[in-house]
Amino acid sequence: MTLDMRMRNNMFRRLPVEQATGRLYGGRHRLRVVYRTRDLVVLGLGVMIGSGIFKIAGEQASSTAGPGVLVSFLIAGGVCVLAALAFAELSSIIPVAGSAYSFSYVAFGEVWAWVVGWALIMELLLAASVLARVWSLYATQALHDFGVPIPSGLGDLIGQQKGPDVFALGILLLVVLMLAGGSRMSLKTLWFMVLAKVIVIGLVIATALKFFHPGNLTPFLPPSQPAPAGEKTVLDAVLGAVGGGTPHVFGTWGMLAAAPAIAFAYIGFDLIATASEETDDAPRKVPRGIITALVTAIVLYVAVAFALVGMMGMDGIAQLNPDKLLLAAAFDSVGAGAMGKIVDVGAMLALTTVILVLMISLTRVVFSISRDGLLPRPLAAMSRYKVPSRATLVAGGAAVVMSQTVDVLTLEQLVVIGTLFAFLFVAAAVLALRRSRPDLHRPFRMPAAPLVVLVTIVAVGWLMLNLNVRTWGYFAVWMGVGLVLYMIYGRRKSQMKLLLDAPPERPAAARLAPAPPPGMAHPPGTAPQPGMAPPPRMAPPPGPRDVHSSPGPYGTGTWPAERRPGAPESPYPTGRYSTGRQPGGQFARDPRLPGERAPERYPSARSDDPYTLDPGPPDPYGPRDGSGQSGEHQEPPHGGRHRR
Repeated sequence: MTLDMRMRNNMFRRLPVEQATGRLYGGRHRLRVVYRTRDLVVLGLGVMIGSGIFKIAGEQASSTAGPGVLVSFLIAGGVCVLAALAFAELSSIIPVAGSAYSFSYVAFGEVWAWVVGWALIMELLLAASVLARVWSLYATQALHDFGVPIPSGLGDLIGQQKGPDVFALGILLLVVLMLAGGSRMSLKTLWFMVLAKVIVIGLVIATALKFFHPGNLTPFLPPSQPAPAGEKTVLDAVLGAVGGGTPHVFGTWGMLAAAPAIAFAYIGFDLIATASEETDDAPRKVPRGIITALVTAIVLYVAVAFALVGMMGMDGIAQLNPDKLLLAAAFDSVGAGAMGKIVDVGAMLALTTVILVLMISLTRVVFSISRDGLLPRPLAAMSRYKVPSRATLVAGGAAVVMSQTVDVLTLEQLVVIGTLFAFLFVAAAVLALRRSRPDLHRPFRMPAAPLVVLVTIVAVGWLMLNLNVRTWGYFAVWMGVGLVLYMIYGRRKSQMKLLLDAPPERPAAARLAPAPPPGMAHPPGTAPQPGMAPPPRMAPPPGPRDVHSSPGPYGTGTWPAERRPGAPESPYPTGRYSTGRQPGGQFARDPRLPGERAPERYPSARSDDPYTLDPGPPDPYGPRDGSGQSGEHQEPPHGGRHRR
């Protein structure tokens, strides 16, 4: 049965795991390995700890939850931890740059992968543009606080809510040029800035605790009251239509209502997965980095919230100067103005690291989608620094144009809905792959997967319902545009489509003669070759067959050195992540006794797998040596990390 008969070539075609992790695309398309576990943690903290840590606790305490905002931080953190567990498991199986896009390609099919990838592009592109604008606002405020005069000619070109802005343009250009120059320089810069802002956060907590008053935490849950008029969320609209009720703030409902806004602050742990192809021993280190970074961020956010609310109280926060960064205004009000200036510097550093990580992740997602042909393939080209330079320049240019022409500050919630949409697919992909590929090696496994996955989907769905109706409308328009682009371009240019339409030809091999009967040195009717030693005597297996020339979906031919019978065929070289792993992250051989046949490289091959070749009956030439390969086809041992 041919490949096309066994797998329909349509937009629901799925990418096999072995191809997702094994596409090397030649040396020109290899990303440089630069990250270790601690680098991934810094990457996560760089994007999760932004300026929000200096203001979100005060905003939600004064307007929605009161001191109960501390519990809101834990609720939002718990939901993100559930999603992080799903990302951790899939990153250990499919450690590639596409993150949620690649996970969806393997689990659900191409069109769903494109939908998720398109949502990720919206999220990352819009987030970089929004934060460049916010960076400009904070930079202008910092110059004012430090008494630095602003030239009159720049007064209308910096710190603007919309329209041309020199500061927003400058920070984006700086980040793009830094990334185009190579990941090493950007990583060192990220380390420095993340350490600096963590020091600032430590100073903020220590100083705020000097002014801490336990009475500011009471009442912990203020009495509930109707929410002020404003844009309705989808949940408010549904509850109003069903029960006729109105939204409330404070009390238990306010504590729950603050969680969705706080969850936005934690978003970013998922971007660690986009660094998988640049991480040594990614199946083990990426899950470790995701969990460690998220837990650290939750601890820091809760600590800052506790210190701020304990220092000012709910009523005191509501009376602060709204024109300044909330935490800086809080220190001014208690006579610690010097700390307010330090907060200004910390906020600028925090925003710079967030923009840097967002642009790194955006370029990797664009690179991965382009590599699969759903976006123009030239975007996957690599520079001499082993970074996707074209994707970096195109993504950076789009962020610059958007930040200078669109009122992006009014579209901030689109960043959240794009992220949560990807979370839903990642959580569902865990169950899908547990069912379709239970044999895959999982260095990290989501605990109690069926139950935890369902809880994750419900929790993420609840967060999405707390976004306003206008945001859902904009998101639907963006998705509609994406589907049109896929039908016009991606569906026809997909590398999977080209593979299924025209599988690569394999050279035909000469048919080998069957094994001679016992007692004969060569097959009947043939003469022995000069100088050739007679072969050893062996009993022929029942029904011998020439497995080396048995036809498969890609024609006939011998298996190359890295192939074994039963392994799925791929037009790309075999990937570096095998199913047999040692505790230290090294690649292990399959344990077996001398003389036994080697197990299949991919033991998941099934009769319904369109990428599986029929291994045929037992080898007519008897068992092979302990390595599982014969003579010239023996694989070299894996010594060291990622040695090929």
